[in-house]
Amino acid sequence: MGDLSEFGLATRVFLKAYPWRRIDPVPWTVPPPARGKPLAGCRLALVSSAGLRPADDRPFDGRVRGGDVSFRFVPSDRAAADLVDDHRSQSFDHAGLAADPNLGFPLDRARELVERGRVGSLAAEHAGFMGSITAPGRLVKETAPAAAARLVADAVDIALLVPV
Repeated sequence: MGDLSEFGLATRVFLKAYPWRRIDPVPWTVPPPARGKPLAGCRLALVSSAGLRPADDRPFDGRVRGGDVSFRFVPSDRAAADLVDDHRSQSFDHAGLAADPNLGFPLDRARELVERGRVGSLAAEHAGFMGSITAPGRLVKETAPAAAARLVADAVDIALLVPV
């Protein structure tokens, strides 16, 4: 995590004034391994806020005030190198995501977990969001539950959250 001194004045002022939300109690579900299902038998989905999407899918809209709260699904068989970065934040260097999209959407690493028998299988699709959502009301009430319902319909047991 960066230090405020690493950012420009406008970003520092924004971050100091931003009304950070506290979620209490934190929603939590006991993971399947704690319920007796081994991780090696679980179906895994990736959920990332890296703003990465398949190149042939519609772009996230960085002009939306408060942030684009929509999501894109990335097929499990898609090459990570085929993902495009639409993240609107300039608070981090995007060069890493451009060089290796696995940093924000670790599809190749997830496949390796399945190959090694550490995880049972991958979801048919994985959820991608654009981070830096400063007005998350619709995300929390509408789009995140819709994405979660689609993962549940695919019998996903666990999700690896990749915040960017």
